[in-house]
Amino acid sequence: MPRPPIIRKDPGAFVVAPNLPDTDAARAAFSWDSARAGLQGLPGGGLNIAHEAVDRHANGPRANHVALRWLPASGAARDITYAQLSRESNRYANVLRGLGVVKGDAVYVLCGRIPALYAAVLGALKCGAVVSPMFSAFGPEPLKTRVNLGAGKVLVTTEALYARRVRKVEGEMPTLRHVLRVDDPGTRGMLEGAPERFAVERTGAEDPAFLHFTSGTTGMPKGAVHVHGAVAAHYATGRFALDLHPEDVFWCTADPGWITGTSYGIVAPLAHGVTSLVDEAEFDAERWYRNLQEQGVTVWYTAPTAIRLLMKSGAEVARRYRFPQLRFVASVGEPLNPEAVWWGKEALGLPIHDNWWQTETGGIMIANTPAMDVKPGSMGKPLPGIEARIVHRREGGLAFVEAPDTEGELALRAGWPSMFRAYLGQEERYRKCFAEGWYLSGDLVRRDAEGYFWFVGRADDVIKSAGHLIGPFEVESVLMEHPAVAEAGVIGKPDPVVGEVVKAFVSLKAGHQPGEDLRLQLLAHARKRLGAAVAPKEIAFADSLPRTRSGKIMRRLLKARELGLPEGDLSTLEGPA
Repeated sequence: MPRPPIIRKDPGAFVVAPNLPDTDAARAAFSWDSARAGLQGLPGGGLNIAHEAVDRHANGPRANHVALRWLPASGAARDITYAQLSRESNRYANVLRGLGVVKGDAVYVLCGRIPALYAAVLGALKCGAVVSPMFSAFGPEPLKTRVNLGAGKVLVTTEALYARRVRKVEGEMPTLRHVLRVDDPGTRGMLEGAPERFAVERTGAEDPAFLHFTSGTTGMPKGAVHVHGAVAAHYATGRFALDLHPEDVFWCTADPGWITGTSYGIVAPLAHGVTSLVDEAEFDAERWYRNLQEQGVTVWYTAPTAIRLLMKSGAEVARRYRFPQLRFVASVGEPLNPEAVWWGKEALGLPIHDNWWQTETGGIMIANTPAMDVKPGSMGKPLPGIEARIVHRREGGLAFVEAPDTEGELALRAGWPSMFRAYLGQEERYRKCFAEGWYLSGDLVRRDAEGYFWFVGRADDVIKSAGHLIGPFEVESVLMEHPAVAEAGVIGKPDPVVGEVVKAFVSLKAGHQPGEDLRLQLLAHARKRLGAAVAPKEIAFADSLPRTRSGKIMRRLLKARELGLPEGDLSTLEGPA
């Protein structure tokens, strides 16, 4: 039986009243000045993310509230209060200052999900440094490239990562003056002997705070610069899109080496004074379900890749656990296929709420908020403070699309607080992201008559076949409706007659084997659902699909491998370290 196209929300069914009961009404009344009123600011003036995230709570009634609940890969959980996190980050700030770190210097943090990562990031922010958290799985070359691009002065890491990643290229990073190994006896001694008090650097809203790298089709990553004023957007979106309340136990599964793990794994939950769960271990379905159950997680923010892996593990695993405290689940990283939304409803008792943003936007822009009816497959609606339009680029300027269900590029009115302020060293590339006061996202979308936005594909992913423009996400979602398919990635393959034909790569759920019969079944299923013009002409089976550690299927890599083209920047590719 086909599923209904919408999941209706009953306003009387909420355990906790949503922070955003009516998105449209809130957007009309919202101002960024009102959002900033929820922040404290530095004593005497100025704004610093670490002060808003830690010190204002440590100096107030939430001092003894748990800020981080750390789950080591093995062993007992450890709770760290706001007061303890403040003292520990102050120690790091004092050590960094003693090493000569001043406002504007770049500090890189290469650690697994351990408490030292969070203390080091916050301590560097207190110094006024520009912080760049990196994936612990980065190899020596990606590490060197990023440190050199950002002129890194200090690198904070561990003994093991130093031996495996840093030592090989340490002499090839000319600006790097110090490497702190947090579990080295010398560094531990410095930290233990450092004062527990620190006067936070007087940073302002426009002072740089974070440097986040995003991979591109070339071999050179882009460094997006974000400022301390971004905390206003992290605070507002944590309230509206993630519905954070004071007593929540919040779990963002993203690694801080990806911007989601920084914006919503560190800044937003701490700015709200809630308890954040930090799991050191890598994905394991049983462990994740156990975390949700035993840690009493109330709000969970994860990625489509993780959801698909949970789906792949089978419904019987989910049924062994109960999640009575869980009241809201959200996802980001790439568009969430409708089948995954429905799986959440069936396995967790809650639909999964997709949202949309980019490294460049710094925070959530468009979301399915808790009180909204959910249209599975939709990105949702723009949050308060965000003006989103659909545009076509023309030689004379931008043409705005008004008609519902018309595809075009997603554009955002520039000026929200978490908007990136530069591509490091690439001023011209940065300028090309804007036109007529609008940020041009490069994502193709459509908007329906009720104001919901729907992802079509990246502008460079859209397939042009016999005059049709085909969004890969639509094809992938239909393939995932088939009970055998766990994941799908779709590309356009050059064809001399029609320009491009659609080729799909699929990985299968447990219990299903690739073969000609299944391939024909999938082709027929897609043709029935999509029509002959849009359905894939070719299907290939794969054990897994290449994706970044942030969860995005790397369609450009599928295409490069299919056509024998250069693979470009692979530094964020998920896989063995």
